Amino acid sequence: MPKPLLPLLAAACLAVSAVAAQALDVRAAVLRVDYPTLLPISRYDLRPDDLAFAGAQLADEDNGTTGRFMGHTYETVTASASPEDAAEALEGFLGDGIRYIVVDAKAPELLALTEQAAEAGALVFSSRAEAISLRSEDCRPNLLQIAPSYAMKADAVAQFAIWKQWKRWVLVTGSNPEDRALAEAYRRAARKFGAQIVEEREFEDTGGSRRTDSGHVLVQRQLPTFMQRTEPHDVVIAADATDYFAAYLPYHLWTPRPVMGSAGLRPVTMHGAHEAWGATQFQNRFEELTRRHIREEDYNTWLALRVLGEAVTRTSSTDPETIEDYILSDAFELAAFKGQKVTFRGWNGQLRQPILLYDDRITVSVSPQEGFLHQRSPLDTLGLDEPESQCSAFE
Repeated sequence: MPKPLLPLLAAACLAVSAVAAQALDVRAAVLRVDYPTLLPISRYDLRPDDLAFAGAQLADEDNGTTGRFMGHTYETVTASASPEDAAEALEGFLGDGIRYIVVDAKAPELLALTEQAAEAGALVFSSRAEAISLRSEDCRPNLLQIAPSYAMKADAVAQFAIWKQWKRWVLVTGSNPEDRALAEAYRRAARKFGAQIVEEREFEDTGGSRRTDSGHVLVQRQLPTFMQRTEPHDVVIAADATDYFAAYLPYHLWTPRPVMGSAGLRPVTMHGAHEAWGATQFQNRFEELTRRHIREEDYNTWLALRVLGEAVTRTSSTDPETIEDYILSDAFELAAFKGQKVTFRGWNGQLRQPILLYDDRITVSVSPQEGFLHQRSPLDTLGLDEPESQCSAFE
């Protein structure tokens, strides 16, 4: 062999050895808690069997693309469970040595599962729960919030309304606890950005089917009457976290006005028509994989696992403490098809991200809106800022 080639061969061998020494197998799990629920108002909203899990499948492919060059492999296992069986399902993952868990669950189950995971030294990514308390007094040191809070989504809507000079709101809320929690987020947003809630009305959830043959006829009679004689206003804000009535509000108001919030113009993390900032290829890959459009649950799960993949790539570690420290550091950032890198709030573990405002056809706008400033990041105008959060778990 010619002598000039010997140094090159030696360098190549050293490079291969270095990569082999850093070979990592990254194992994660997605636990989806399925709750008893009525059918959605629209057939378009029927839940696919692979909801959230499809996002995990795409994330494994994306993480694997980079991982192949570094000797890293990614495998995500999935399970669905009732609230009563969720702890057993999680124990199965933990018993199998998995220390990264994406949990698609509401706040009560999420907290219980997070505490169970903490006993095994596992890190939890929440992809669903939107309760503001989880970013404040109920935060946990091993819990990272991927899904935006009610406050973040309400602030996204409020900023757009203020930018449009729609400052006088009628707030219509459902009667369930989650509806009332969302309504409080809109009250907070109104105070924060200078809107005026001129009137509030509560639409009572009486139970029963929302998709009967005569359902739209009853709503067509009820809602206009329900919305009679309101105070003069610019926009109707719907707080219907349980999807009981808000979808019927547009076109059934007594006084014609825009509807925002839980219907009309809605705040979402992702939707199937979003194409800006390279999202078209993302949508195409998801649709090729699943034969359907993406939903928020899929995107949130994909994003959680991409956060994990990026942290593993940068740290060359699978230690949960090392991974979390990096994720919460100023060094972490991740592209998410939203026009700017997403990062985490070190004081409560919440992912900073833009919120898309969606009218069921296109992205109408993206919040934070232009002109809403913050000393750290405009993204921190959405949701709890550091002085507002009572979280002490990350101190």
